[in-house]
Amino acid sequence: MTSPRQPAETQEHATRADSCEVTIIHLEAVQRAREVLPADDVMQDVAATFQILADPVRAGIVYALAHEELCVCDVAAVAGLSISAASHQLKRLRDQGVVSYRKEGRLAFYRLRDDHIRRLVEDGVAHVRAR
Repeated sequence: MTSPRQPAETQEHATRADSCEVTIIHLEAVQRAREVLPADDVMQDVAATFQILADPVRAGIVYALAHEELCVCDVAAVAGLSISAASHQLKRLRDQGVVSYRKEGRLAFYRLRDDHIRRLVEDGVAHVRAR
């Protein structure tokens, strides 16, 4: 059986082509980048938001909620989940601050907490469709 691996010479060339061939640190550029870099706790929260959206089911729920407020039963129907599973996913999204809800009698209606997540998900879909 043949190996799908590239010959070592080709691998080495591919690695060099996309990295620096010399070690020169541009101190001014590093300083500017560090000045605009948010604090570690902020970046932790950003990473956690991307992590919660990394699941295709949750991403789909968020995309649906970007267009309309939905009750748990409707979210379940849209996502093809049981009501219990949809409720669990919505709780994870709520705990991360992605969605909020309101009660109307015995129904719980979910919506995106703010437009930042809406833009993030819509931009993500547009990015994938544009490829």
